[in-house]
Amino acid sequence: MSNLIPSGALRRMLLPPTYGRHVTSATEFTILSVEVWASGLVVNIHLPSDDAPEPRLTVQDHFGTDYRLQDSATVGSRNLQVFTPTVPSGTRSLTIRSEDDSDDRPVVTFAVPLMAVPETSDDADAAGSGDIAEADNESYQPDLRRPA
Repeated sequence: MSNLIPSGALRRMLLPPTYGRHVTSATEFTILSVEVWASGLVVNIHLPSDDAPEPRLTVQDHFGTDYRLQDSATVGSRNLQVFTPTVPSGTRSLTIRSEDDSDDRPVVTFAVPLMAVPETSDDADAAGSGDIAEADNESYQPDLRRPA
């Protein structure tokens, strides 16, 4: 399972603004969180029982980014689904939907806070070696965005 987690730094942990429970005749699950990694997303799901089928999810943002399921693992009643790529700079929201449903209603929508400084390969190398890297604030231009 350790190979399931994306590479790079964990940038954010997104928690549902409301209880992320989803129940239909086709499926039942609860979205516990979404982890935003430097190279992808991990959707953390709670299933109603150890033998419940894992849900088929889609992830969308307001840019229309094509998130693809890379891997999935279930241990007991916990399911982790890994999607790539990571969220693009300036993303305001992520919406998770269930492909198992006939209607198109979202399961849960997460607000994505503005991320301070994008990770570069130099930052990743320095952080990996234990050094504290200070971002080059002059070269970083934050994205201007309207509230979600």
